[in-house]
Amino acid sequence: MSELLTVQDVTMHFGGVHALTDVSFEVQDGEFLCLIGPNGAGKTTMLKAIVGAIRPQKARIQLDGREISGLPTHRRIHLGLALTHQIVRPFRSMTLKDNVALAVGHRRIRRVWTALGGLDRNKERAEALKLLEMVDIHTYADQAVAGQPLGVLKRLEVARALALQPRLLLLDEPLAGLNHVEAAHLADTIVRINREGLTIVMIEHNLGEVLRVGHRLVVLDNGRKIAEGLPRDVMQMSNVRAAYVGKEANDAAA
Repeated sequence: MSELLTVQDVTMHFGGVHALTDVSFEVQDGEFLCLIGPNGAGKTTMLKAIVGAIRPQKARIQLDGREISGLPTHRRIHLGLALTHQIVRPFRSMTLKDNVALAVGHRRIRRVWTALGGLDRNKERAEALKLLEMVDIHTYADQAVAGQPLGVLKRLEVARALALQPRLLLLDEPLAGLNHVEAAHLADTIVRINREGLTIVMIEHNLGEVLRVGHRLVVLDNGRKIAEGLPRDVMQMSNVRAAYVGKEANDAAA
């Protein structure tokens, strides 16, 4: 496999808070990489730095060999990045299908397809329905977003990101707030999407699912990378257990 994403020396300080310090890692084309660590480790900050939502004090970020560190977010999305949010942000007055169709339409406008005669809303909605089917919520397609359970909204967030046809999908805690069954089913859906060829980087606190589905782990603690490797090898490292599992166990016991 070739490297799709290269992250080098990412450093992001907010005043006196060192959110990230000299963090580097690579993501191989077709890989399913999980970025883990305790709360406040810098994981979400890293995803925002990759997609350009924040600008680090220092960073070199390359997508498929192209330097993107200085590009605005919309240019990075155009080149193949998509990010889902831990807190879902759909248009609640619209149907699920129209939420995804809106993302499809945004992509088509971005590619200047309007020069060929304008947008065809029927085509957008047809593509949206296929994406909803891909994430197993097509039966809700014509229902309003308002009132839908979190499990449906989490899958909708993934479908909206897929509408951008990314080369690299960045997932920020897609399983958060879901029960055991819902989390396992959504994790299986994400695995299937990865097996169909999409490279994925996922932040996730659900260690059981991380160990089950991730190809490789990168572990952050206090803004620094402390480990990287195969999931079960990484989780046997004493510094990882102290930084991640140990803190979670202490929180549970408190």
